Amino acid sequence: MAEPSRNKDNGSTSSPSRAKSREGGKTAVSKVVSDFVNGLSNEHRMLIVLKAQLYDGTWEPMLDDLQNRLAGKPYIFKLANRIQDDIERIKQMQEFEAEHKIDLADYIDLP
Repeated sequence: MAEPSRNKDNGSTSSPSRAKSREGGKTAVSKVVSDFVNGLSNEHRMLIVLKAQLYDGTWEPMLDDLQNRLAGKPYIFKLANRIQDDIERIKQMQEFEAEHKIDLADYIDLP
């Protein structure tokens, strides 16, 4: 899996207190998770926020919306014109979450 593009101006991304409660008492986020989260682009972060706030914390309804939009079917939320890129970003983050048994929304600041 390719690592997301680096964006150094995206602010603080991890929350040790969230990581501690999410990982059953561990006091620090694993380096793999921390490095992944710190490397997320603004586009990746936007998708995580949308997942958390509009799609009940799951990727599948968002992917369905994007794929329905591409197919000309009804969809719930109108995203930007970069649908294929967003689908790939979601799949990448979905795979990372499953592999590390985490929710990326726990590691970024949600508005």
